[in-house]
Amino acid sequence: MPVILTDDARRIYTVAELTRLVKQTIEDEVGRVWVEGEISNFRRQASGHCYFTLKDERAQLSAVLFAGSARGMSVPLADGLLVRLYGDLSVYEPRGQYQLIVRQVEAGGQGMLMARFEALKRSLQAEGLFDEARKRPLPLLPRHVGIVTSPTGAAIRDILNVVTRRFPNLHIVLAPVRVQGAGAAEEIAAAIDRLNALSACAGAEETLTAPLDALIVGRGGGSLEDLWCFNEEIVARALARSAIPVISAVGHEIDFTIADFVADVRAPTPSAAAELLVGRKEDFEETLRNQVRTLRQVLRQRLTELRGRLNTARASQVFRAPRHAAERAAQALDALELRLKQALSGAATPQRRRLEAARARLLLQRGSRLQAVASRIEALQRRLLRAAPEVLVRRRQQVLTCERQLRALSPAAVLERGYSLTRTADGRLVRSVRQVEAGMQLRTQVADGIFESEVRGK
Repeated sequence: MPVILTDDARRIYTVAELTRLVKQTIEDEVGRVWVEGEISNFRRQASGHCYFTLKDERAQLSAVLFAGSARGMSVPLADGLLVRLYGDLSVYEPRGQYQLIVRQVEAGGQGMLMARFEALKRSLQAEGLFDEARKRPLPLLPRHVGIVTSPTGAAIRDILNVVTRRFPNLHIVLAPVRVQGAGAAEEIAAAIDRLNALSACAGAEETLTAPLDALIVGRGGGSLEDLWCFNEEIVARALARSAIPVISAVGHEIDFTIADFVADVRAPTPSAAAELLVGRKEDFEETLRNQVRTLRQVLRQRLTELRGRLNTARASQVFRAPRHAAERAAQALDALELRLKQALSGAATPQRRRLEAARARLLLQRGSRLQAVASRIEALQRRLLRAAPEVLVRRRQQVLTCERQLRALSPAAVLERGYSLTRTADGRLVRSVRQVEAGMQLRTQVADGIFESEVRGK
């Protein structure tokens, strides 16, 4: 049988009482603990108190570091930092939220998201996607602007407020996308590509009426996780290949994303992006008025200068009596002609004298040199006539001497001295008795002839 509690038996808590009970239970049962996690959504108040979220892959915990505890700490806190915190686990009663009141902080290393951020940043920077040389300037007076952001977020409202206030004639094309959560990065990249394609085909059916002059890509502020889709490589690649200049306007001034480094211009907020891109219409009008005033002043000065030159020309003697000017010019020309003839005549006389002197010197040198050459030839001829007989006598004596030597060495002279040459029947010269045998026929040559003989013994 069920038990029915009466009002006297029930214990009914107020919200404050229950929250205080939970707080007391947590503080008594858990108390001071060490906990490790990654910092997210970090903010520092003007009072010096720091509020942030400590999270891991499956849960998150609110944390507060009061200014008194923060003084003297050597570890600077920031989003994405992996830390070990020591403090009291408690409950913030006005919101009924349990939190860690931090007393001590130790660095635990770099968080997972920040590690991914730094790795992608290094990779894209090495490829040159952050180089200033590839950044393009924004147009001075854009007429058509594309915006990639959430259609319901604060960013589009801020941009439209600035545009409406500054230049309401600007034509805006919104590409609505999600700006956080799963799939947001893919939507942003696809929207950038789609706006580029539409701009390239502007004027055709079902496209834009005119090309886009610039793009604004961004969203309002948030935690590191909220802004993470702008740190994805797919968004960075889409920004890099955009043919339209892009302004990255993500988060607040202190927030930096990969999109900020790749885009042509980084704006600290969406409102600032609109201010960078769209000048105030009144400023342009004032600039035009100033240029018109300056142009008028320059034209007046130039007109005054030309009028003065015209008056001076009118007063000139040349225009009042042009024949006199021509006569003076003709007279001056005659004078110049006379001076030229005199100068040429005076210059020719010294040159002629120098030419005659040079000719005389040349003739003298030519005669003396010819005489010297002729004398040398005669001397050489006399020496040749004297030397020729002596040379002939010496050469004749040398010939006779050679003749005597040849005769003395010839075989006929040897035979005349009583020697003979004996050969076999086949013409071989006999130099030894071993070459002959009994019965051989021999031919012997002496000074006055040849006789034959037969070998009978040896």
